[in-house]
Amino acid sequence: MAIRNVVQLGDEVLRQKCLPVEHFDEGLWRLLDDMKDTVKKEEGAGLAAPQVGVLKRAVVVDVEDGYFEFINPVILAQKGEQNGWEGCLSVRGKSGVVSRPMKVKLAYQDRNGEKHMLQAKGFFARAICHELDHLDGILYIDKATQIERN
Repeated sequence: MAIRNVVQLGDEVLRQKCLPVEHFDEGLWRLLDDMKDTVKKEEGAGLAAPQVGVLKRAVVVDVEDGYFEFINPVILAQKGEQNGWEGCLSVRGKSGVVSRPMKVKLAYQDRNGEKHMLQAKGFFARAICHELDHLDGILYIDKATQIERN
């Protein structure tokens, strides 16, 4: 396990769409372990593979609900609305107000390729939506109604 460099705003990898994960092997496990170590060191709530320069559909989320790994995630349903401040490990020194769903239903695979479903609400749902946006080259600053420097 290792700490990886977090790609910053301006790097074109953050604006690219990610490819589905097809191989659930030691390379993926190493990536996920490194992402976990990196998000913990950076004291973030989540990290998507493109933020460490890897164009694969993989994210980690580390919130009060626990630590989660989502491979090839897809939001199946969303409900409600919440507005709140967000920051990003790839957009240092800024935060912005973003509207997100209050609840989401997610389909995903785990590190072994097994399929799962999950429902999340509140901050957990916000973190999932934020990280999944990264997989399609979208940053929170693209959706923010207000941005401030920290």
